[in-house]
Amino acid sequence: MGDMQETMMFKVKKEEEIKVRDILAEVQAALKEKGYNPINQLIGYLLSGDPAYITSHKGARDLIRRVERDEIIRELLESYLT
Repeated sequence: MGDMQETMMFKVKKEEEIKVRDILAEVQAALKEKGYNPINQLIGYLLSGDPAYITSHKGARDLIRRVERDEIIRELLESYLT
């Protein structure tokens, strides 16, 4: 098996990474389908951290919780400022 004194590498496969931009697009579509204003709902979520602002329709709530709020804000600012 090998020398147990050596450090072994252990890698865990990450869940397929989805871009923040793609997540926002899917969440926006789900919110629109349910008749919500996506901008208002996303602002409420980003400011409060309360996932209840995001519909569970089409798994949007679970999807948006895959990324941290600060990552979403970073993506929005980078997109706006560049």
